[in-house]
Amino acid sequence: MTSTPVRLRAVDAPGQPDVTPELEDLYRGFEAELLVPLWTEIGDLMPVRPRSRAVPHVWRWDRLARLAGEAGRLVPVGRGGERRAIALANPGLDGRPFATPTLWAAIQYLLPGEDAPEHRHTQHAFRFVVEGSGVWTVVGGDPVPMNRGDFLPQAGWNWHAHHNATDRPMAWIDGLDIPFQYLTESQFFEFGREELSEEERTTPERSRSERLWGHPGLRPVGAGRTAPGTPLLSYKWEYTDRALADQLALEREGHGGVVEPGHAAVRYSNPVDGGDVLPTVRAEFHRVVRGAETAPVRETGSGVYQVFDGSGTVTVGDRAWSVTRGDLFVVPSWAPFSVRSEAGPSDSDSGALDLFRFTDAPVFEALHLHRDTEDGR
Repeated sequence: MTSTPVRLRAVDAPGQPDVTPELEDLYRGFEAELLVPLWTEIGDLMPVRPRSRAVPHVWRWDRLARLAGEAGRLVPVGRGGERRAIALANPGLDGRPFATPTLWAAIQYLLPGEDAPEHRHTQHAFRFVVEGSGVWTVVGGDPVPMNRGDFLPQAGWNWHAHHNATDRPMAWIDGLDIPFQYLTESQFFEFGREELSEEERTTPERSRSERLWGHPGLRPVGAGRTAPGTPLLSYKWEYTDRALADQLALEREGHGGVVEPGHAAVRYSNPVDGGDVLPTVRAEFHRVVRGAETAPVRETGSGVYQVFDGSGTVTVGDRAWSVTRGDLFVVPSWAPFSVRSEAGPSDSDSGALDLFRFTDAPVFEALHLHRDTEDGR
């Protein structure tokens, strides 16, 4: 008999056919022809609700930063490895470097004076800085400063490199849709130049993209058509912080604008059309005041969070953790998620729990598969 990866087992169970020698022969015939009947698989292929292989998990920033620093001592940056990036591996995904089935997250570390070489890939990406400054990412020849709280999206197939212009190392998190493109077998990668030009190694206060696109509510008429993804390469912390503070101030004055009591949030948007910054990734920032607790919410698709500031208790499914600055955690598809803020002036500049979040929601919405609900509704 020809070897086959299909293995079928007749079982005596409700909804299954009677186990007979004829049924066993039928199943052997299916195996030989690489056929799988739906009635043996429906519970796994079409469950009544999402059953993610990914599991809730938390990664502690102090441990990540320590290991990244050790990698900086031992692992060079250059062609071959390309980046000193260390990916989060969800415990439920068989050791793959995937935070969720669709999202990749990593801590990247660059030493003083180091350059991460230029390349491009179809994967959509961003950088988010939880601490430090002094690294410039160079996207399409445009040097973009990276500072604490800045969100720096970069759509796929853009040339990009990084360089550290300071005398101290810097770490940040990278987010990409690598698992999604890996699953769909759609990824491409290309090496770029070996060195940046002197102009690209300058360190301007604002990138060209910010000078053109970084003015709220104003679109440059002469910019013409843009590629998929936001043309704005940096969303600065000062604007994010002010927007969240204004929402909570309006709530105290008796006006609307917050998600729920004590919970302010903003979504990073494309200044061209107001949509998501990347075709496959949605990014948001949430602020929860001390003592407030968010309502449990379920959502199809998965998300990764990083604590930007403050402390609190996070509950994902049947797991709960205390978290503090820099910690990262995963919310799998349809797992109920809520957070209680325990932050204050001693551990948070804003006095609240600040959370950066990115998800795969644009993919699910484009396919009309997005669903969310508050528990109890």
